[in-house]
Amino acid sequence: MSSPHRPLDRRSGLVLDTRELGRRAGGMKVVQATAEAPADLGIAVIGVPPGSPVELDVRLESVVEGVLVTGIATVEVRGECVRCLGEVSDSMEIDIQELFVYPGNEAEEDEASRLEGDLLDLEPLLRDGVVLDLPFRPLCREDCEGLCVECGANLNLVPDHTHEASLDPRWEKLRDLEDEADGTYDVQSQFQG
Repeated sequence: MSSPHRPLDRRSGLVLDTRELGRRAGGMKVVQATAEAPADLGIAVIGVPPGSPVELDVRLESVVEGVLVTGIATVEVRGECVRCLGEVSDSMEIDIQELFVYPGNEAEEDEASRLEGDLLDLEPLLRDGVVLDLPFRPLCREDCEGLCVECGANLNLVPDHTHEASLDPRWEKLRDLEDEADGTYDVQSQFQG
């Protein structure tokens, strides 16, 4: 929904002018444009890079209550795989459908977005759509092996990566006995001889 506290910038590609539609039901306008992505469009591990292109393909329809906006916004997302820290990149299509009511309309504040004069702002819709569709734990691929917990090696690049099994320090005295007995230690042989 549009924020009444932030003035709309006509130069933003996400702010659309509805003046051509008039205030009568039945007017329609198709908008196909490219805008710049705003900052902070995502979550900590993945999001839309600021300034990257946002492809808009939307239809503005004048209805009795205001302007109905329907269409799709396409964005590129980038981030890090949560298992191997490799780069993750993909494109997302965000469905947009929102009624922007005319100023003075009796719609409740939380029910609909509001036009500011003849302008409407798609940024809040885009922000909500992107954040809700982003994966909470992005992966570079479904079968990502991640990183070795001991040395940090990427297990996708070295699938047969291993480390010598470390001995629990509590058993170190037994290892010393085994070394004295030429590699084998049999408890029963101590009592049979």
